[in-house]
Parts: sequence; structure tokens; C-alpha cells
Amino acid sequence: MEITQFLQNKTALVCGSTQGIGKSTAIKLAEMGANVVLIARNEVKLKEALQKLPFSGNQKHTYLVADFSKPEELKNIISEFVAKGNKVNILVNNTGGPKGGPIKDATTEEFINTFNQHLICNHILVQALYPGMIESGYGRIINVISTSVKQPLPNLGVSNTIRGAVASWSKTLANELGQYGITVNNVLPGATNTIRLQGIAEAKSEKTGETISDIFQEMAEESPMKRIAQPEEVAAAIAFLASPEASYINGINLPVDGGRTKSL
Repeated sequence: MEITQFLQNKTALVCGSTQGIGKSTAIKLAEMGANVVLIARNEVKLKEALQKLPFSGNQKHTYLVADFSKPEELKNIISEFVAKGNKVNILVNNTGGPKGGPIKDATTEEFINTFNQHLICNHILVQALYPGMIESGYGRIINVISTSVKQPLPNLGVSNTIRGAVASWSKTLANELGQYGITVNNVLPGATNTIRLQGIAEAKSEKTGETISDIFQEMAEESPMKRIAQPEEVAAAIAFLASPEASYINGINLPVDGGRTKSL
């Protein structure tokens, strides 16, 4: 089977799909034949991203507008989507991380807001969509989190904490849904050329006086490959886990970091 047919007649919902890893993932899944549903909070950017998705055959791409800082709003939107008879075979949970900083300085509101945007919203989507995966006989849930679940990253205290919670939630879910042929896996990007990484570099630059280019070079030097990743490289790993070829891979954390993480 050609790679462009791997996901033919499958529908993928990709979160945070107007930029970075989410957008690259949506494009890759569309290239593999999937019908893609984009979801993010900015409708203008969603419409722009929709135009970038490749079409072949009878593919149908669309989008949903939802703000992940408002879980109840997301719940209503996805419930309405499912009530119309829509089924999703592939769910890519991908949400931008919180601002950086030491954990000792983090407010309780930062933890609560990040928990809602990540774990709670992931859970809302899974609860709405997994029955359709069972009914259709095909299910892939892929969570884009962070290598911090294996090795906490400096000055990302809130992110380290919540990403770990999502990883444990995901493993538990994999244990429960595996019997239905639904796989649940995590992709752990390392330093990746996204707006999020740019923001982290800018914040560090303001604090230390280093140039942004020097900060990016330092990040690159942390990897044995001496460079940071491109969003398309992370998207390729997500697309593999979404494909039929990954049918017996379940409950794993897959780093895509060029070997930066020191643990196995």
C-alpha cells in the first residue's frame, strides 16, 4: 500500500494545528490520506492552515474553533461535533506549554490552568471520541508532551509537573483501551524550531543578556546531533504511531530529541 493510502477513510483530529508541530502533523496525516479536523482557538489561523492541507481522492478537511483554557467550552463543541454523527479515528493531543520559570516561584493558578489546558482537555476529547473509535474498529490517541517526563528540564517547573501527569494518565488509558484495539502513546519532542521555543529563548535572553542565536546554539549543542529539530521531524513520528504499521505499539513514551535525553 502506498503511504498516501495508509490513512484513507480515516479521520484525524489534530489539536493546536495552526502552527508548529500541530500544523506539520495535520499536513502529514493529510498526505497519508486522512480526513483532517483542525482544532485551535484562532479561526483566522485555522482557515489559513486549512488551505495548506493536501487533498487527494475524496478527502474532506474541516476545523473546529475551541479555546483550551475553557474546558467546558471545549466539551460543548466536541459533544456537538460527535452528536452530528462524526467519528474520529486518530486524536492528536497537542497544546502549547506554560511560561517558563523555577517551580519554587510558580503560582497555584499556573498549575491549575495548565492542568486544565492539558490533562483535562485531553480527557474531555478522549471521552467524547473513544466510543467512535471502538465502533469503527480503529483508534489511535497520540499525546505530544515533553522529554521532561523522563528528565525534568531546568526552569520549566510547571510544565515538568503537568507533563508528568499527562504521561501517567496516558499509560493508564493505554492499559484500559488496548483491549479495543485502541493504542495510546506519547511523543516527546526535544528542542524544536517552533514559536514556543522562540518564546523560551526570548525570555532567557531578557534574563541573561545572551543573544537568541547563542541560546539556540546552546540548545543545539545539548543534542548529540548538534542541532534542534524541525516540526516536520516530530510530525513524522506522530504519523507513524497513527498508522496501521504501529498497531502493536501501545503505552510508550517516544522521545524525538536527537538523543538529548540521557535516560533510556
